Amino acid sequence: MNRVIFLLEEPSMRILLDGLLPRLFPGLPFLCVPHEGKRDLELSIPRKLRAWREPGARFVVIRDNDGGDCRTLKAALGARCKSGGRDDVLVRIACQELEAWYLGEPDALADAFGMEQLRGLSGRAKFRDPDAVRRPSAEIEQLIPSFQKVSGARRLARYLTRERNRSTSFHAFIQGLDTLAAALSAVPTCSPASSREPDEGGVPRQHPIRDAP
Repeated sequence: MNRVIFLLEEPSMRILLDGLLPRLFPGLPFLCVPHEGKRDLELSIPRKLRAWREPGARFVVIRDNDGGDCRTLKAALGARCKSGGRDDVLVRIACQELEAWYLGEPDALADAFGMEQLRGLSGRAKFRDPDAVRRPSAEIEQLIPSFQKVSGARRLARYLTRERNRSTSFHAFIQGLDTLAAALSAVPTCSPASSREPDEGGVPRQHPIRDAP
């Protein structure tokens, strides 16, 4: 099967997907490419799409919404993909932040952090629609004072599920990837040229992943 290349806003999404996708999509070849925030991702999209020379590669862009209009943001990201010569990129928005996907599954939070009291979150009005929570990251930090984005993503990757998660944007991502994975499995396999992505000059580069102090 050909590879899926994820262009991501930040390292914590990379950590989550590196642990989550082999569980939910076993056998799917993929590479996660994190960026240093929204602006870095948006500027990088057309350059990376033009520079990438891996036959059969398909791309997915994921960005937090952060209170914006989802449709407007998705259209803007799609336009950047087209300016890079690709009109087949899957664009997905985490509403409002990646942490909404965590709030969408209280049992996963409870299991990941050993805090049984978190299982009842879905019964609280403010968490019934996790995508509507204005600042999910702030809510997570209040619920779990020791939470850090990278280590938290690594923990949650072991527990998030399709079946229990109530985040609409999480399910939109999973369903889009279902369709993409099915399409990839139907075409001849191409061998990837490199396990790292090229920078704008064509030289592969790696990204260090660490927790913030």
